[in-house]
Amino acid sequence: MTRLIVWRHGNTDWNAGDRVQGQTDTALNDLGRAQATAAAPLIAALRPDAIVASDLQRAADTAAALAALTGLPIRSDPRLRERQYGLWQGLTMPTIAERFPAEHARWRAGDPSPGCAVESLDDLGKRVGEALQDAADAAPGGTVVVATHGGAARQGCGHLLGWGVAVLRTVAPLQNCHWTELRYDESRGWQLRAHNVGVSSTRDIPAPV
Repeated sequence: MTRLIVWRHGNTDWNAGDRVQGQTDTALNDLGRAQATAAAPLIAALRPDAIVASDLQRAADTAAALAALTGLPIRSDPRLRERQYGLWQGLTMPTIAERFPAEHARWRAGDPSPGCAVESLDDLGKRVGEALQDAADAAPGGTVVVATHGGAARQGCGHLLGWGVAVLRTVAPLQNCHWTELRYDESRGWQLRAHNVGVSSTRDIPAPV
């Protein structure tokens, strides 16, 4: 049975500042690197057969913590990038609400394509879902770890599961360095086995030195 571990990257300064990252290539901060180091042994214990990562630095560096333990190479796939947030990238949500009130209101209401050059949820789910499927197809019957981003993970997993936007709005976002587990059953297709798995609290993570 093929297993996908869809892993969100560790914390960044933009996460800490509640700033929209999208496809901006931000780096892990000290907390993010500590989160990746703490999570990597838990995922390594699942005996992964392959690692695939978004080509954005924060996801690639998160994957590198696992690669260092397993010796597995990391295959890069730009389709695993976060949602393109267009004019919103680099801004905080209060600033977005002030500058783009109509589009922000549509986004808050769940509009999958609110404007401002923000990628539609359908397009996001399709591109990430196809990347996840290709990663799984390359290791049939194995365990594949995919290091990606919060919104990308939710929509990509939703695409594989056949869940619509309304259902996905009820799914809690992945915390930094937590993951979703999917398994493929020959008769029933993709199934959700776990969500938001990881080190339970930043208090459990050793302080960076």
